[in-house]
Amino acid sequence: MGWPVRLGSRTRKGVLTAHIVAAGAWIGIDATLGILVVTGLSTEDPRVAATSFQALRLFAVWPMFVVSVLCLVTGVVLGLGTKYGLLRYWWVVAKLAINLLFSALIVFALRPDIELAADYGRQLAAGEPALPEPTVLVAPVVVAPTLLLVATLLAVFKPWGRIRPSTRPPRERVAGAARR
Repeated sequence: MGWPVRLGSRTRKGVLTAHIVAAGAWIGIDATLGILVVTGLSTEDPRVAATSFQALRLFAVWPMFVVSVLCLVTGVVLGLGTKYGLLRYWWVVAKLAINLLFSALIVFALRPDIELAADYGRQLAAGEPALPEPTVLVAPVVVAPTLLLVATLLAVFKPWGRIRPSTRPPRERVAGAARR
C-alpha cells in the first residue's frame, strides 16, 4: 500500500521533522488547555477563572485542529512513502485511528464545550450569574494527552508487527531487503 516510489532521504527527513514538530505542537496546545482548565476550575478568584476560560477560545480549537491535520497529512505521506506503509503495520493503523478520531473530536465535541467555557468566563468577568462550571472539559484534559502519549510510544517502539505477514518466500524477502 505504498506509493510506487519511496521518499528520498532528504524528503523523508523533512516530512518526519514536520510530523514531529506538529505532534509536539499538538501536545503543547493540549497541555496548555489542561493548565487553563484546571486553573479555571480550581481557583477561588473569579477573575483568574474568567481569564482562564476565555483564553481557551483563542487557541484551543483551530490551532489544535490545524496541527492535528498537519500531523495526519505528514503521517500519511510517511506511511505511503516509506517501508512502513499506511495499512501494513498495526502501530501505524493505531496512530492513524487516534489522529482521525481526535481531529474529528476537536471540531465536533471539543469546540462546543470550549465555546460554553468561554461564555462562562465572559459571564464571570462581567459579574453576571454564570452558567454551571464547564467540568465537561476535565475528560478531554485527561484523555487527549494520554492517547497522544500512546501515539508517541507507538511511533518509538513500533509494537505488534505486520497486519498480514509477507507472502513472499524468505529468500525473496532477504533479497528485496538488500536492494532497499
